[in-house]
Amino acid sequence: MTSTSPAQTVPEAPTNKALGVACGAGAGALWGLVFLAPELVRDFSPLQLSIGRYLCYGTLAVLLLAPRWHALVCHLSRSHWMSLAWLALAGNIVYYILLASAVQMGGIAMTSLVIGFLPVAVTVIGSRDDGAVPFKALIPSLMLSAGGAVFIGWEALARPSAGSAVTQLLGLACAVGALVSWTAFAVGNARSLKRLQGISGHDWNLLTGVVTGAQSLLLLPLAMLLQSAHHDANQWARFAMVSLGVALIASIAGNALWNRMSRLLPLTLVGQMILFETVFALIYGLVWEHRLPTALEALALVFVISSVLACLAAHRTVPAAEHHA
Repeated sequence: MTSTSPAQTVPEAPTNKALGVACGAGAGALWGLVFLAPELVRDFSPLQLSIGRYLCYGTLAVLLLAPRWHALVCHLSRSHWMSLAWLALAGNIVYYILLASAVQMGGIAMTSLVIGFLPVAVTVIGSRDDGAVPFKALIPSLMLSAGGAVFIGWEALARPSAGSAVTQLLGLACAVGALVSWTAFAVGNARSLKRLQGISGHDWNLLTGVVTGAQSLLLLPLAMLLQSAHHDANQWARFAMVSLGVALIASIAGNALWNRMSRLLPLTLVGQMILFETVFALIYGLVWEHRLPTALEALALVFVISSVLACLAAHRTVPAAEHHA
């Protein structure tokens, strides 16, 4: 991470805050679709899905940036490229591999429970920024967020596990690693965006895609070495369509909305916006499975929405004089 101090956070106008929340909800709606991708191409491994998605992401980013490349790179310093490299690695490559490994070894419920604490982690870190809402004002929102995460995973966690204790522990370690990885990305990306001069949030997202695509190329030899199943032409065509769709919908459009939101909202509120991904992923999963939510799932949904509303209320009602100097 580039060793620079957090930018001063200026209280946003109500219009900007509403737009920021709308962008955060839109990003969550698009990111939630990613959870359906493994169901659509079950014959391919998470590593193959990761490479396919990020190669498409990188290719699309290069095509979109090509007409403006020379004008854009003049605004980029060595520190910018270093930031892009670690953000791409932490927020895309490392996060996705750890997340997929956690799901395989520990199950979706356990992984969702751990990742569900992302808003708590980001909000706690953001509360230390200059101009942030006092931490005590965020406690109700954090408690609701934690409660929602617990309810999401509690039902399945209570069931006996088919895997060994060692496998479960490894899965838990991967989930915690994914939590740390994406927390570092969310915080670092938000702070980098607020320091940018002459580069839009959309272009920053595309530059991240270029770097992520380059990094995913390094994973190709590993994927070829580990490949055991053989796929026919129809399976590869379906895989290509899903990879392209996820790259376009989640990585290009979803990330663009997220970066726009990150420039409009303080980091303490940015953390809460991650909850929209959980909400939409749950909704899409229920539609895919053709069922209604269980009592615990419905309760989790209420807690998640209440957490965002409580965080919005904290940012609206706390007087400016109480903000950190």
